[in-house]
Amino acid sequence: MNVNAGDAGDQAKSASRAEPEFANANSHVSRDPGSNSVETLINSSEPGLNLDVAEMWRYRELLLFLTWRDIKLRYKQTLLGAAWAVLQPLLAMLLFTIVFGRVARVPSDNLPYPLFAYAGLVIWTFFANAVTNSANSLVGSTSLVTKVYFPRMIIPTAPVLAGLIDLAVALILLIPLLIYYDISPGLHLIFLPVFVLLATLLAIGVGMWMAALNVKYRDVRYALPFIVQLWLFASPVIYPLSIMPAKWRWLLVLNPMAGIVEGFRSALVPRAFDWSATAIAAAISILIFVGSAYTFRRVEDRFADII
Repeated sequence: MNVNAGDAGDQAKSASRAEPEFANANSHVSRDPGSNSVETLINSSEPGLNLDVAEMWRYRELLLFLTWRDIKLRYKQTLLGAAWAVLQPLLAMLLFTIVFGRVARVPSDNLPYPLFAYAGLVIWTFFANAVTNSANSLVGSTSLVTKVYFPRMIIPTAPVLAGLIDLAVALILLIPLLIYYDISPGLHLIFLPVFVLLATLLAIGVGMWMAALNVKYRDVRYALPFIVQLWLFASPVIYPLSIMPAKWRWLLVLNPMAGIVEGFRSALVPRAFDWSATAIAAAISILIFVGSAYTFRRVEDRFADII
């Protein structure tokens, strides 16, 4: 995400003027005796598991600003605009339906394959794009990172939140698909936000970790598309979880996106939830988020020096 340092810097500075003290930062002020200039050095402290939610809340306006800016820049000067949010999973669904549904005859748990595939692709497309944009966010915000203090976790979080708009737009196409196949989601639909939340949490965790890694090792931007592509085929997007023999299924379930995709699909169509896969996905997603936040906090002080 390319960020204008002037606009975003003003947002960060206004937040700091509203709340001049930082809960997890200490500052040292030095004055040049030969001039009236004052230099303030701000260092973050307590880099452990303390996420300092209060400080993040003080900078919520900056987070909203960066999220909205990412939304506007994403489809700036595009012909189709937000329609790309639907076209990406739609075109993939058509291709997978022909190759895997018609030719390979991959089972779809007694669901029409186009609906089966699209329901999985919607949440997967959100996750894949969110991780990719988040991973590249820090190196795309160099001027902002090096000029003003604010919680750096805001930068990789903003692209993930912006992706929720694309997810909402892509979900609209599911309505005519459900009507065409005469399928009603039923009460399962109330669990849909749970799986969206898990996917968001996992995307922030993975994106945050990859963003920190990308600052030092620029190879990440080249390796990430390949990793995401492999992750797609390791997740039950184009095939059901039940296709795996029971004794080996636990290996697939260790991938948190397996439980998230299966749960998201079950919330949209009348099929039983795999609560064990959901519990494992939730636990691993939380662990990844906390572990990434811990790693991010430990290295964020060096971003301005090496970015």
